[in-house]
Amino acid sequence: MADDTLTDFAREPFTHAGRTHPVLRSGTGPAVIVMAEIPGITPKVARLARRVRDIGCTVVMPDLFGVAGRDPDPRAHGWAGAAMTGLRAAAQICVNREFTVLASGRTSPVVTWLRALAAHEHERCGGPGVGALGMCFTGGYALAMATDERLLAPVVCQPSLPFAVTARKRRSLDLSPTDLGAVRQRCAAGLTVLGVRFRGDRIAPADRFALLREELGEAFLGIEIDDKAANPEARLPPHSALTEHLIDEPGQPTREALDQVLDHFRARLLARTA
Repeated sequence: MADDTLTDFAREPFTHAGRTHPVLRSGTGPAVIVMAEIPGITPKVARLARRVRDIGCTVVMPDLFGVAGRDPDPRAHGWAGAAMTGLRAAAQICVNREFTVLASGRTSPVVTWLRALAAHEHERCGGPGVGALGMCFTGGYALAMATDERLLAPVVCQPSLPFAVTARKRRSLDLSPTDLGAVRQRCAAGLTVLGVRFRGDRIAPADRFALLREELGEAFLGIEIDDKAANPEARLPPHSALTEHLIDEPGQPTREALDQVLDHFRARLLARTA
């Protein structure tokens, strides 16, 4: 894919508690916050956002790191360009205190900003509530945002934080005990959390999904895809189920996972407004 101009998205700033980040918005209907994986809002992340928009939602993409619209594939900018794309995003994350990348049992400060964004978009867009989809680096953010009762449809895709460098961290979440307790209470009251990962993904390990099942019980619906179902054209091992490793064809397991994600938003955000 080539770079995406994102001309069908409106770009505007959102500020909360002294922090400002650009936000890309498109569509009408209840809001869904789509949070990009590293290295940022790639063309495939934007394509996913458009799929969410096309079911009848307002898709909202916070531009937290990277260069929005830039294709990280070496075929677009060469190997040196691809490396610079990844390094730029990583550098932005490492120096920004809004992101907690190593600590277990801590909610990243940027989640406070994301919760405020969701509340703002709910007031702006209406509907019964808001959806949130996080991927890889931002995967756990969708869960942390669910402490707010306006968040009705969280989707946790290949959550990679804290980095799974030890057995303890593989069974950890980037979520404070207080926030986890609040999400657990909401799940007991009817909230459903959808999760997606590849079975062999070591970045988003199986232990983490096992922990989510233990903590959230039947309210956590984990979709685990066989690694052989990943798009073979992707440059990295199976990880990004809805973007880089998606095979967008009927009958493909990754497409079925995407359809389940879209149905999750339909059932919780659109069916209630019909």
